[in-house]
Amino acid sequence: MPEGHASFAGRRIWYRDSGGNGVPVVFLHAGTGSSLAWELQIPVFTAVGYRFIAYDRLGHGRSVLEPGAQPGTAADDLEGLARHLQLDRFHLVGTAAGGIVALDYALSFARRLRSLVVANSIGGVEDQDYQGLQGRLRPPQFAALPPQLRELGPSYRAANPQGEARWIELERLSNATRLPAQAMRNRLSFSLLETIMVPALLLSGDADLYTPPAVLRLFAARIRNSRSVVIGECGHSAYWEQPEIFNREVLAFLGKH
Repeated sequence: MPEGHASFAGRRIWYRDSGGNGVPVVFLHAGTGSSLAWELQIPVFTAVGYRFIAYDRLGHGRSVLEPGAQPGTAADDLEGLARHLQLDRFHLVGTAAGGIVALDYALSFARRLRSLVVANSIGGVEDQDYQGLQGRLRPPQFAALPPQLRELGPSYRAANPQGEARWIELERLSNATRLPAQAMRNRLSFSLLETIMVPALLLSGDADLYTPPAVLRLFAARIRNSRSVVIGECGHSAYWEQPEIFNREVLAFLGKH
């Protein structure tokens, strides 16, 4: 797949683009991983004619901030890449932390989007009650766990040691750096999410430690033009743990929009 750097606004964003005349679908990876994480999606989406685009979010993989440049926002990075690639309207798929970026982008650049898919994401909502809920779900000790325990469900780890090993390898290849934190364009709140009118698909796993079904329902209740799906025997990485179901649900949704 063709790949390279897009240079703009003091950053060099590494991207992969299948090219062609198909409708573009842009994929946003989690806080763990990079654009390499989508290896189970690329052949499926390109086979049915979509233009598959994924990139390393700033601080991951091969994307870098030039000396002296400001970190800016991840949503603006995506908009800069969309302009670089001369995209008009596209579908946007974000998982976990990439889902937070997707929501922020949808609130700022809705005219760009055909549809929005947010999978396994805590959503970045800053409401006090919601922050308290997340604190109960993930106490301070949680962050000390190895990433595969946090982000892969127990059923997957029990049944697929080779897949777990590959996920760990890709996470390590992401080579995430501790850049200054990027700001959000919007202060995300449940009331603000009610303004999203882009058709949305919300996904999570029944064993997701970040976004269990009860949390997914909070987002489904606020994003009005949305459909939600809970995937069985799945943790925080549906795209990897249950790729057949993930791909089928996303493709069916994109096909309607």
